[in-house]
Amino acid sequence: MAVEITSKIVGYRIKQPEQAVVAPELAEENPLTVRIPSRPEGTLEAVSEKISYVGAEGRKKVYLLVSFMPVEGVISGQRVVIERPVEFFFPSGQLSSEHQWITATMRSLSLAARGGYVTQAVADLRKVAWDKGLVRCGMNRWNKPMFHDSEVAAIAWSIQQILYRRGFLDQDGNQVPVETLVERYAHRMQHGYAWQPDESALSDAMEQGAVEPIGGADTTAKKTQGSSPASVGNCPECRGELIMMDGCPTCYAGCGWSKCG
Repeated sequence: MAVEITSKIVGYRIKQPEQAVVAPELAEENPLTVRIPSRPEGTLEAVSEKISYVGAEGRKKVYLLVSFMPVEGVISGQRVVIERPVEFFFPSGQLSSEHQWITATMRSLSLAARGGYVTQAVADLRKVAWDKGLVRCGMNRWNKPMFHDSEVAAIAWSIQQILYRRGFLDQDGNQVPVETLVERYAHRMQHGYAWQPDESALSDAMEQGAVEPIGGADTTAKKTQGSSPASVGNCPECRGELIMMDGCPTCYAGCGWSKCG
């Protein structure tokens, strides 16, 4: 199409081809370490667990609640979503211990969860010891009781069980990779239920002595290893049964007495 020029030409410019608009690349943001400033308003999905253990003061049953929420992030330029624990709640009045310390510990765990380092915090609680003897809580792969250094350590172990069954931790209590968490949350959204451990694969691995789940005794192990631990005598403190633990006679009833001190 011809255009008539009616004015004096004083300059010119070559028209450049239009460039496609490129969307800016999303900055990497690991959803495991994204800091959550505070508990969000509204309802959160939670798991309620009854924990039973035997210590110096006899058998106790307590209740623990762990709340979860979806958290967004960016991995390899893609926006992803995982599920993270964000709140731990231990109703007061369940133990004779100082309630303020129980509340403080749960608040600290909640802060650790929202700060992105709850796995390390729970593992550290399992190292807490006291002077009242061992605490029996949970069963191992041989269907024999597990002993912990304190009530705090037993409750921390129980928290690891919850996070394992939810798919947040692996069988050894270690953090599951973020890519796996993304897949498990997508599975939940697609099928309408949370990921669950593969019990058949776990049973095969346990038969080979490869793993020991932190989630308690395996059902297969209960069937094949149903006998009680061999008694080696009676406890001089509570007259309960003694079993060999780490080469030392230890009270099976849970009063904490041990021949090795």
